[in-house]
Amino acid sequence: MKKILYIVLDGLGDRPTPSLGNKTPLEAAHTPEMDKLARMGENGVMHTVAPGIAPESDIAVISILGYDAHKYYTGRGPLESHAVGLKVNTGDLAYRVNFATTGENRKIIDRRVGRNLTTAEADELCNEINAKVKLTSVPGASFEFKNTIEHRGVLVIRCGGKLSADVSNTDPAYGREGLLGVALEKFEDVVQICKPLDGAKNLEAAQLSAKLTNEFVEKSHTVLENCEANKKRRAQGKMSGNLILTRDAGDRLPIMPPISKRFGVQFGCFQEMPVEKGIAMLTGMDIVPVPLASGNPEKDYPPLARMAITELPKYGGLYIHIKGPDLPGHDGQAEKKKDIIEAIDKFFLANLLPGLDFKNIVLTLTADHSTPCSMKAHSADPVPLLILDSSLKPDGTKAFTEAECARGKLGQVRGMQLLPRLVSLAGGARKE
Repeated sequence: MKKILYIVLDGLGDRPTPSLGNKTPLEAAHTPEMDKLARMGENGVMHTVAPGIAPESDIAVISILGYDAHKYYTGRGPLESHAVGLKVNTGDLAYRVNFATTGENRKIIDRRVGRNLTTAEADELCNEINAKVKLTSVPGASFEFKNTIEHRGVLVIRCGGKLSADVSNTDPAYGREGLLGVALEKFEDVVQICKPLDGAKNLEAAQLSAKLTNEFVEKSHTVLENCEANKKRRAQGKMSGNLILTRDAGDRLPIMPPISKRFGVQFGCFQEMPVEKGIAMLTGMDIVPVPLASGNPEKDYPPLARMAITELPKYGGLYIHIKGPDLPGHDGQAEKKKDIIEAIDKFFLANLLPGLDFKNIVLTLTADHSTPCSMKAHSADPVPLLILDSSLKPDGTKAFTEAECARGKLGQVRGMQLLPRLVSLAGGARKE
């Protein structure tokens, strides 16, 4: 059986941008390695969840790994909490959270504290919250709060297994479609009040969850306002991390069949973020430790490429998730997104491809979602996709771009269809 090399560039897809001559960052970027792969294989575009859905990363990754998010997903909070070692029992309430900056009248100044909150500062803020916030509105209620990377964190609220995830986000940028979290194209930058969702299965449990969530948000805001780390940031002219925004609640861990049993392939996984780590752990992929990113692509990507060449023979497949393009997409920085795409091509792919035996691998290059710089958010736009295998004939695609791939032989693919196709090309068969 051939090896599967599955490369995902987070948030790669985009829309034409005036500052780039009405090209997308991918179109504007100099990407000889990506273009070479596109000319060698079959190309198309992929709706990672379904047409019309602007997915968050969690349901997108679950889908492109061949799982039905509607069946298995229980919220992003449990995935990330599990990844960083917080226990989530059935009836606990787990959230993905952000440190954010708020001003008067619940106005949000920045949802990510200017993207310059250091992990050391977040550690201090986290310690203050855990030491000084107590949930007193409901007897027996408690919480665990943990920061993860920069402005990101997780929160688990417990109350004897009595809580429900059928509650709204306090983060206005994300909505709910049932259990699925979706990015909103338009929203008012105001902290939302957590409320039970319409049609909550257990209204009493949802009301209890909303009450405790709002109590935590208000009390942690008071503590953070007076935290020494925030006083220092304000003195330095930086934004204060004085708010916790909650989103994507879950009240249990998902039970997902191992990917090795589902597809007959044991995967290793390169990941940078807790959400991908949580999914990898829960699907039975092996976590391959990779060095922490320094922010310098010239230093970060070549070792990652060398590790991929070394690790691929150990597994049936290797799933590599590279965060780079998503961040400038959220910040509306089209030129920076172009630069990061070029860096991935020059420092990662150019070091990776010469070390591969293309006769014995199936390679795919794609994204988990689009993050248009014009929106500063995820969109429902499909993402470019290429599949390279010795059994496939080139389809005439000249470059790896959104528009070029859309004209390729693969046409439009749904996320759940991709991995079964790769397994079939590799010579395996789906187990269930």
